[in-house]
Amino acid sequence: MNTMSELRERTDICVVGAGHAGCEAALACARLGFETVIFTVSVDSIALMPCNPNIGGTSKGHLVREIDALGGEMGKNIDKTFIQSKMLNRSKGPAVHSLRAQADKAEYSRAMRKVLENQEHLTIKQAEVCELLVEETETKSEDLNRTKKIVGVKTFTGTVYECKAVILCTGTYLKARCLCGEAITYTGPNGLQAANHLTDSLENLGITMRRFKTGTPARMDRRSLDFSKMEEQFGDERIIPFSFSTNPEEVQIDQVSCYLTYTNEKTHDIIRANLDRSPIYAGIIEGTGPRYCPSIEDKVVKFSDKDRHQVFIEPEGLHTNEMYVSGMSSSLPEDVQLAMYRTVPGMENCKIVRNAYAIEYDCIDPKQLYSTLEFKDIEGLFSGGQFNGSSGYEEAAAQGLIAGINASLFLQGREQIVLDRSQAYIGVLIDDLVTKENFEPYRMMTSRAEYRLLLRQDNADLRLRQIGYEVGLVSEEVYQKTLHKKEQIEQEVQRLKNTIVGASGKNQDFLIAHGSAPLKTGVSLAELICRPELTYEMISEIDIERKPLPLEVTEQVEIEVKYEGYIDRQLKQVEHYKKMEKKKIPADLDYNDVGSLRLEARQKLIAHRPVSVGQASRISGVSPADISVLLVYLESYRK
Repeated sequence: MNTMSELRERTDICVVGAGHAGCEAALACARLGFETVIFTVSVDSIALMPCNPNIGGTSKGHLVREIDALGGEMGKNIDKTFIQSKMLNRSKGPAVHSLRAQADKAEYSRAMRKVLENQEHLTIKQAEVCELLVEETETKSEDLNRTKKIVGVKTFTGTVYECKAVILCTGTYLKARCLCGEAITYTGPNGLQAANHLTDSLENLGITMRRFKTGTPARMDRRSLDFSKMEEQFGDERIIPFSFSTNPEEVQIDQVSCYLTYTNEKTHDIIRANLDRSPIYAGIIEGTGPRYCPSIEDKVVKFSDKDRHQVFIEPEGLHTNEMYVSGMSSSLPEDVQLAMYRTVPGMENCKIVRNAYAIEYDCIDPKQLYSTLEFKDIEGLFSGGQFNGSSGYEEAAAQGLIAGINASLFLQGREQIVLDRSQAYIGVLIDDLVTKENFEPYRMMTSRAEYRLLLRQDNADLRLRQIGYEVGLVSEEVYQKTLHKKEQIEQEVQRLKNTIVGASGKNQDFLIAHGSAPLKTGVSLAELICRPELTYEMISEIDIERKPLPLEVTEQVEIEVKYEGYIDRQLKQVEHYKKMEKKKIPADLDYNDVGSLRLEARQKLIAHRPVSVGQASRISGVSPADISVLLVYLESYRK
C-alpha cells in the first residue's frame, strides 16, 4: 500500500491565529522582509470582532495610538471602517482622554484581510496548527534555561512548515467551548471551529496552561427595538482619527447613533430567580472570567445595592440590522435571556438574532515569557494576545505587534525591544502580564499606568515613532515629519516662555473679560496659559507675534505649558525607576545563595527569573526589604 509522503514547506516565521494579535504580528514580520505564513481556522475570521464592535475606549485608545506610532495597522484600519467616533473623558485632564470608535464589524474584518492578502512576503493559510516542532539546543552561557529551540509547526492535515520562529496568537480558540445555559457547543467564538489539538503539544513541551472565560451579549434585530424609549448617543462633531498618518479631513463622515437604556429591578429579579441555571453559578464553567467586563449575572450578584445598570445598544454595521447589547453579556439559558432582555425599556418586544454566550478557552500563564514576549525556555517561540491571559482586541494587537517585531529582530540577530512602564501603555501591559499574578483575563486601564501624565494618547508618536523607525516599520518620510513636529512644539514653548506681556490697558481688559485676575507686573505668555480659565487659543488676542501652527502642534504646546510642573515631577520619578531597571540580574544567579532573603521572596524570584531589580520589585510577595538584600548581594556578586 502506498502512503503519501509528508508535505514539507519552508518559511521564516509562522504566526498561529489571525485575530487582532496575529494580524499585527504577521504584518510586522512580513514588512520587515521575512517570509511569513499566518494560519487561521477560517480565512473568513481574519480580524474578527466576536464581541464588541468597537476599537479604543478608556486606556485602550492609548494602546491603538501606540500601535500606530510603532508602525502597526489597527489605527489605520479603524479609521477606514468606523461608523461613530467619540473622545471619552473630555471633562477630565488630557492624561485620560481616550478615543473610541464604533466599527462596521464586517468592513473592519474585510479591510484588514485585504491588507494581509496584499502584503508582500505574507501567505495566508487556512489550517489548524496542532503541533510545535522543537529541537534540543546547546545550553548557552548567557541564558542557562534554554534547552529547546523552535524548528517548525505541523498542521492537522500533516503538513510540516519548517521555520526559525513561531508566534502563538490563538486567542479564545484553544479547546474552546461556548455555553448558553445548559446548552454547550464545542466551538470557538461565533460558532467557528475550535482548535483542539495544540494544547497537548504545548503541555508536552512543559508549558503551563490555564483555563479562562469571557463572554458576549446577545445581538438584537434592530426592527424589534423601540429607540424612542432610549437616550440617543451621538458621535463627536469634529472627528479625531486614530492614526497619526490619517488626514483628519478624510474622516469627517455622517455617523450612526448608539442608544442608552438601563436594566431595572424586574431584570434583576429574573436573573436572581434563575442563577441556578447559569453555568457560572452552577459550577459548569471551569474558567476564570474578566473582573472588569463582568456578565450581567455577575453585576447583579456583586453589586446588589445597584437598582440599575447601563445598557448601550450599538449597531454592528451599516449593512446589517444586528444591534449589540453592550453591558449585558450572559451565559443564562435562551428563555431566561429573552425574558430579562424584554424587561429593559425599548426592548420589550426584542427579537434575538444571536444568543449571548460564555466562552471558555485555554491560555498560558504569561510569567513563562520574557518582556520581549519570547518564551523563557524555548528559543524562537513568541506569543501575543488573549493566549497570554489578556482580554480585548487592543491589548491583543499591541502584544501581537511587539511579538512580531521581536521575532524579526531575533532572526536578524539584533537586540529585541522592551518598552518599559515609563515609555508606553504597551510597556505597562506586558510588564503586568509577565511580572504580576494574573488569575483572570487582564484588562488595560489608565489607573494601571503610574506615569500616565507622560503616556498620553496625544503624544504617542513623539514617544514611540523613533523606535518604530529604528525597527524598520516607520518610513523615513513619516519619521522626519514627527521630528519636525517635535521641533515646532519645542520652539513654540520657548517662545511663550520668553514673550513677556505688560499690564497695559488692552491686556487688562482681555483678562477681565475672561474672568482672570488683572496683572500687577509683566508676565510671560506661558504663565498666562497656566491659569485654569485661559487657553493657548484664547490668548491669541494679546499674542501679537504668533504664527499659525498645525492643531496637533498647538495641542501639545498647551499641555506641555499647562502641566509643566506635574510633568517635571513625573520625569523625576521616571529617573529613579530607570535606575532600578538598569540594574540587571544575571540569568545564572542562584537565589539560594542570597542570604537574608525571605523564603517567599526566594521562591517567587526563582519562579519568575526577573531580568532586572526593577522587575523583581514588582513581583507580588517580594518586599522592599528583599530588594535591599538583593541589591547588597548583587554588589558583592559583581565584584
